[in-house]
Amino acid sequence: MAYEFISYEKKGRIACVTIQRPERLNALHPYANQELLDAFTDFREDKDAWVAILTGTGERAFSAGNDLVYTAQHGGARPGPRAPFGGITTGFECWKPIIAAVNGYALGGGLELAMACDIIIAAEHAEVGLPEPRVGLFAGAGGVHRLPRHVPHKVAMGMMLTARRISAQEAYRIGLVNEVVPLAELMPTAERWAEEILESAPLSIRASKQMAITGLDLPFDVAFNLNYTETQKSLESADRIEGPKAFAEKRTPNWTAE
Repeated sequence: MAYEFISYEKKGRIACVTIQRPERLNALHPYANQELLDAFTDFREDKDAWVAILTGTGERAFSAGNDLVYTAQHGGARPGPRAPFGGITTGFECWKPIIAAVNGYALGGGLELAMACDIIIAAEHAEVGLPEPRVGLFAGAGGVHRLPRHVPHKVAMGMMLTARRISAQEAYRIGLVNEVVPLAELMPTAERWAEEILESAPLSIRASKQMAITGLDLPFDVAFNLNYTETQKSLESADRIEGPKAFAEKRTPNWTAE
């Protein structure tokens, strides 16, 4: 489909998704959500795309969350497509890794969207938070559930109940983001992480993600003994033979995800 509110391009094995609503600090409305869902669905189904990077346009915001101006203009309603917020925050299953390159504010739904990714790289001027209660709302796109899973419980409650935002450096200190870099280095750093992921067998990466996320809230013995679809794919793949063979031959593996 033709995109109006995002851009979507592929560079080799890496798919890049960019929110393009800088006039609204990359805040999202239903049509932008639908475009994000479409792009990430394409990424999930494309056998040649193995890692995705999500970012925003400009230097000010990754995403300021829900487009409150759009909501206000429609009397509190949000007419349009009924896609999940950001396309991936709820009801979207993808075992391929997704990296968030946070280029500025990631507030409300913006932080929810970043937390729905697997790795977060933040520009050093970025700020994150769940300020929804300040406008009579709550972080209903998974934020109130994801944040306590990403950082210590008291830290999460402190952030949510005060509705305050924190700096990228503070987010790194509490373990919410993986790396903080100058803005000019943001995309190169995200691409470096993506390239490092690509050094490993893609089906092994997907199995690792599925096992980690699915087993997160299960007792260890239950999680350990669960049957995982991506694990089975990895065990039955040609890459499972290629990895040890390449190691023995002292060469770089030729992964095929088959």
